[in-house]
Amino acid sequence: MLNRFALAALLLLAVLSACERPKGAKGTPLAEVNGEVLTLEGFRSTFSDEQWQRLTSEQRKTEIENWVNVTLLAQAAAEQKLDEEKAVQQRIDYASKKVKANALIAKRLANISIGEEELFNYYRLHRSEFQSKLLEYDVQRILVRDEPAAQILLKRLREGYDFDAAVSEQSQELLRDKGGRMGFVTASGKDSLFWRAAHELKPNEAGTVSVDGQSYVLRHTQQREGSQDANFTEYRGEIRAILLREKQKQAFDDLVRELKMRSNKIFYY
Repeated sequence: MLNRFALAALLLLAVLSACERPKGAKGTPLAEVNGEVLTLEGFRSTFSDEQWQRLTSEQRKTEIENWVNVTLLAQAAAEQKLDEEKAVQQRIDYASKKVKANALIAKRLANISIGEEELFNYYRLHRSEFQSKLLEYDVQRILVRDEPAAQILLKRLREGYDFDAAVSEQSQELLRDKGGRMGFVTASGKDSLFWRAAHELKPNEAGTVSVDGQSYVLRHTQQREGSQDANFTEYRGEIRAILLREKQKQAFDDLVRELKMRSNKIFYY
């Protein structure tokens, strides 16, 4: 919810600033660097829909600042005529090809869909590959102020911040005195939301979860087989991820094969 408010604020700021839009600006201005206008539309185009939705207001500010810095550096490179060097031009050409190729791939992948029947059929055919009993997870958690704070802390943890240190320094609950350790949580217990979040994570991988309006960063350090029988519901998300990866690879391979069949002018030297 806070992310939506943050996005609304960003868009409102951009709309208001458009009232004094710089001359030549094609879009809603976010920043201007030596006469070059950076627009909201250009900024948005660098993210997928999922990435855009997950960006916090602080992360957006950081990314905009990074964009300004890159623009400043690119302008300095152009002033020194570095963009006229053959090696640089070749890298620019290759980067342009990658952007176009990725756009085509994204268009093809956007048509991928996975139905409930397909998910269940996969589970039925590969049932022996899944645990017959649900796992229980030994969860360690950190209570933070809100979801944006959770995302910022999650980024720091992925960059190397020690989880135990984060519990001691960042957690806003008394459980920090016990290292943030909840003990083993189960799928049907009172802490089932923490179980579901841990179930999507690899051991010692950090993630986030919202429980009763409070935001947490968590990980599980151990897992063990429980007494509760596993069923399709618990593995739906995992199966969807497996099928999506398979379909994406198949779609990419099919696209390249189609293009090569249509072209008779590919030569290797």
